[in-house]
Amino acid sequence: MTIEEALNTAIEFETRVRNVYEEALKDETDPSARRTLEVLAREEGYHLEYLKKRKAEWLANGHISVERLETSVPSPDLIARGVKTLRERLTGKKKDPNRNHVLLLQRAQKVEEETSAFYRRLVGQIEGDANAMFERFLEIEDGHLALVSAELDTVQGLGFWFDVQEFDLEAG
Repeated sequence: MTIEEALNTAIEFETRVRNVYEEALKDETDPSARRTLEVLAREEGYHLEYLKKRKAEWLANGHISVERLETSVPSPDLIARGVKTLRERLTGKKKDPNRNHVLLLQRAQKVEEETSAFYRRLVGQIEGDANAMFERFLEIEDGHLALVSAELDTVQGLGFWFDVQEFDLEAG
């Protein structure tokens, strides 16, 4: 796969996953769910802008500059520790899961899995600065997948969303 093809495909994946979160926000009223969806939609939008800039650079001069790609989503380890603590704190307070939340999170999990799988395949196929950039995207998308999977587990197990504010987002 060429760098241009990789950038175009990455833009398609990021658009699709961003659209899942933006669509979910339209009808969501739960404050914790909204905050989580807003963080993820904002991040995916940031990824899109970043990739479009790299594509424009590539088309203009055949090179890309790898600028630092930030994330506000905590690391998968921090998410797992936070969910464990939350479960311990809330043992016995289980509510029935909201079916719409479960379906939404399953859909989000699927697109995050597909996006991570794309970046995982891409890493090592592309050389130079572009490979480093896609490695960072893989790290971030794996974090998004961990967050969505933890939310799904929590919604199914405890019946509600944990709040992304439960974590120190600066530590991610």
